[in-house]
Amino acid sequence: QVQLVESGGGLVQPGGSLRLSCAASGSIFSIDSMAWYRQAPGKQRELVAAISPGNIKKYGDSVAGRFTISRDNTKNTVYLQMNSLKVEDTAVYYCNRGRLGPSGTYYPDKDWGQGTQVTVSS
Repeated sequence: QVQLVESGGGLVQPGGSLRLSCAASGSIFSIDSMAWYRQAPGKQRELVAAISPGNIKKYGDSVAGRFTISRDNTKNTVYLQMNSLKVEDTAVYYCNRGRLGPSGTYYPDKDWGQGTQVTVSS
């Protein structure tokens, strides 16, 4: 059974930074693509960033240049470094295990974490 546990959320002022972590268990992490999604109140869940087993990365248009996804296969953990945070980045952030295809499309699997709240406010 796959388990994904997110951490690192919190309250931060606009322009600040946060680093989210997602610890995975129950699968062969090194061959999984991983992704971060977010969902703001009243909005659909959207892809923030994804990373393949070979470290190919994909970013959503609204976070490109500000957020960085990375992975540590020795720790079965994927990270999301978020810089220059904006009020509109406020959302619950979720970790997902899936597949990043060669065309750059990410295909989410059924495994999701419980989410971690990120609030950007002055």
